[in-house]
Amino acid sequence: DNATDNRIISESSEMNEYETLTAKFHFVDLAGSERLKRTGATGERAKEGISINCGLLALGNVISALGDKSKKATHVPYRDSKLTRLLQDSLGGNSQTLMIACVSPSDRDFMETLNTLKYANRARNIKNKVVVNQDRASQQINALRSEIARLQMELMEYKTGKRIIDEEGVESINDMFHENAMLQTENNNLRVRIKAMQETIDALRARITQLMSDQANQVLARTGEGNEEISNMIHNYIKEIEDLR
Repeated sequence: DNATDNRIISESSEMNEYETLTAKFHFVDLAGSERLKRTGATGERAKEGISINCGLLALGNVISALGDKSKKATHVPYRDSKLTRLLQDSLGGNSQTLMIACVSPSDRDFMETLNTLKYANRARNIKNKVVVNQDRASQQINALRSEIARLQMELMEYKTGKRIIDEEGVESINDMFHENAMLQTENNNLRVRIKAMQETIDALRARITQLMSDQANQVLARTGEGNEEISNMIHNYIKEIEDLR
């Protein structure tokens, strides 16, 4: 029974080895918005700035749609740009997202700083409910192993007599099993008490022997060397007492 119980516990502790979890980590460095009037860019640099601004605009629309509760049930425009499609799982999926907004302390960048703060404030309104990405197959395996462990525990209870089935096929808990368990516990408590009492008796015997030895030494000191026969008898008596100790 103990071997079966230990095997059940061992199998239950090994269940987590069959869990399969999946996760992704995205680290994205977004480019800042650029005003062509301030940068004075032309040619390819101007086209690149326009593309960056279009991507940030599409990202802002997605953040607004996800952060606004009234618009959350409507369509979220993830397909408006490549940036929003790449960040779809990070923004509205099963994920935890941290956005760090970089601002400038300069007065000449006041409008850009204000727009960045508004951008971050909209992103803060997004609320995702994150759950563990557990593989369904491993989850089913864990459920089956839990069921096996439970059935093995019930089988062990039938073998030990804890569970019984009457003539009508009704399952119940055996009262004799609980009574035997209570008697076993009481028996163990009595054994502990007997052991403690035995230790007390041994200590008292040692104390009595010590007192008798001290008393014999006092008698020997009183007799002195005048009576050699009594002295030898007392010596033998003390020796027997020491042997008893």
